[in-house]
Amino acid sequence: MRTMIGGMVLLFLCVPFAATAEQPLQYTAVDLLPDTSDKATDSGDRPQLLISPSPATDLSAGIVILPGGGYNGLAMDHEGHQIAQWMHSLGIRSAICTYRLKGKGNAGQGYRHPIPMQDAQAAIRYLRANASELKLDPARIGIIGFSAGGHLASTVSTHFADAKPGESAPLEKVSSRPDFSILCYPVIAFNQAYTHRGSQRNLIGEDAGQELIESLSNEKQVTPQTPPTFLFHTTEDTAVPPQNSLVYALACAQNGVAVELHLFPQGRHGIGLGKDIPGAAQWPDLCAAWLKRLGMAAQ
Repeated sequence: MRTMIGGMVLLFLCVPFAATAEQPLQYTAVDLLPDTSDKATDSGDRPQLLISPSPATDLSAGIVILPGGGYNGLAMDHEGHQIAQWMHSLGIRSAICTYRLKGKGNAGQGYRHPIPMQDAQAAIRYLRANASELKLDPARIGIIGFSAGGHLASTVSTHFADAKPGESAPLEKVSSRPDFSILCYPVIAFNQAYTHRGSQRNLIGEDAGQELIESLSNEKQVTPQTPPTFLFHTTEDTAVPPQNSLVYALACAQNGVAVELHLFPQGRHGIGLGKDIPGAAQWPDLCAAWLKRLGMAAQ
């Protein structure tokens, strides 16, 4: 069944994910590109939001989840569904964004910048534009990303589109700026010794010009308007070294952006919630406390 809200197609598929046997989440899938979804030849051509149920009886905060995967795939379990379940427990309504990738769609060619950024911006705008129907507070819409999804979250946090109240398109009337940003072992800098080259290659190609490289080295794009940011990383991460989080946190501090960084000694890349990893297993509780201080999570 399909219906329209805010110019978007809602697919009432209610995709289940049994995060726990007691309380599985039931998602509502929303096409972010309703005008082209019927023409898509591959699932990779159809960016969607998987919106979790409302966790509260009154207005809650919302968050867009961006799983990682090197801009070539999506780690939908430990960086998607498990995160949605965790956010639900904090009283935050989530939406997993299946943004378009180099590895899928477009007649086998895949998608590069700016397509993933545009999908993630549309996700933020969708939650904000439809806040009333979704029981969300439009002033409490954030983003969380992991690895390459962390790069995308930092891109949305530093390259946001302002609201245009006079526009006819509902999503154009609201800003794509997140109200808070959570970056988990993120890819940040390009063309550095600690860059994750696969993510850079998949997003902008081998022959990208210096201007594009600089614009997506997001530690260089932080301004005082960048949203409050929480980061965590591990020093054992050799795939995406912790220097990525360090340079972004430093840029936030230099620009007066409220920032919290946690660096743990143990844990490989891609640990998700970090269960059973000494030290790193603390990050969800530390992040939950940060969210409560911001007024985003239930007290």
